Amino acid sequence: MGRLESQWRKGSTRRSALRGFAAFLAGSPLLRGQQDPFRDHSRVPGINELVTAFDFEPVAYVKVPREAYDYTAMGVEDEVNLRRNREAFDWVELIPKGVVDVSSVDTATEVLGTKMAFPIMVAPTAGHGQLHPEGELATHQGATAASNTPMIVSINASFPIDKIAAAAKGPLWYQLYAREDLEGNRELLDRAQAAGCQAVALTVDVQYGPHRERTQRNRNLIPPSSARQASTRRARARQGGSEISWYGAQAQTPWVDWKLVEAIRPLIQVPLLAKGILTAEDARLCVEHGLNGIVVSNHGGRYLEYAPSSLEVLPEIVDAVQGRIPVLIDSGFRRGADVLKALALGAKAVCLGRAPRWGLGAYGVPGVERVLRMVQAELVMAMASTGRPTLASIDRTLVRTDFP
Repeated sequence: MGRLESQWRKGSTRRSALRGFAAFLAGSPLLRGQQDPFRDHSRVPGINELVTAFDFEPVAYVKVPREAYDYTAMGVEDEVNLRRNREAFDWVELIPKGVVDVSSVDTATEVLGTKMAFPIMVAPTAGHGQLHPEGELATHQGATAASNTPMIVSINASFPIDKIAAAAKGPLWYQLYAREDLEGNRELLDRAQAAGCQAVALTVDVQYGPHRERTQRNRNLIPPSSARQASTRRARARQGGSEISWYGAQAQTPWVDWKLVEAIRPLIQVPLLAKGILTAEDARLCVEHGLNGIVVSNHGGRYLEYAPSSLEVLPEIVDAVQGRIPVLIDSGFRRGADVLKALALGAKAVCLGRAPRWGLGAYGVPGVERVLRMVQAELVMAMASTGRPTLASIDRTLVRTDFP
């Protein structure tokens, strides 16, 4: 009896420990935002069953490797900035307006010579090949199918820019992490412009690589391979980065200053934008140095923890620019109503980053197209409900803000 009782107690202790561990996991920030609402259905839903851009994330979650999912989903450190980007939309109210003829809602616009049916673009994000075998080729095809939505191609794309350009006919822009040497920048820019890219967005907010804790925690989930190590070395070489410590401090583009921007400018025959602007002071400097546009961005909450959301600093940047150059924005956008709020606060167009990636990982080309069409349709509905039949009729009287 003593032995049986002892074994029972040991088993009970193990069961208690397992229950405690399960409770820890249930409340862990590691899993928060990664739960799959479709899992209980024991099947992956058909694409026609999804009704919002949010629905694509859990489908992508069950289809792509954990490493690829976390790369797309994660923010920096405690992911406070990541959450703030979404919270900011709750701080802006849309004001409904009736007795207005909205039988026709016109969303067409033009930004720096690029015509678009909606003020919506695909933001530059790296490595689409980890989400789908066709990577950026499929993203470009899906974006083109969705009313010729312009796509900004990341310098760290999975495919060469000329192959991406050849995959579809929609407009392309190019995103650049500037190299320290001028000739390295010349090679990249010549290739992008030869492929037909109609503008260049120079990212200016990545002085050092961030400490993304999900990556650190995942480092032992997948055995290292020579291919992955070689890929990492190539990525660092492209960005000019060098690893400083195991903790993750890694120089990325710490040399970007106005002197380098001025040296790069003659290499670019298309409009040049600065991506990663979060203050009125930097916005004014962009105008003074002759840039053609700004992308207000905190890099999707992926670089500086406790930075403000892009949406909350948008009004001060628009005021600082005073209409001299167009102001675009990204970081946290998922809904057509989100887009409308940014337009009301002065943005010329909105760039979507994670949402098209979820579409790509979930269903490939059709997923990208459907995500974009959903957001486009929601924008039309939001414009109609607020009595704004044209983009020109959208102004700050459309919103009430309660930013902290």
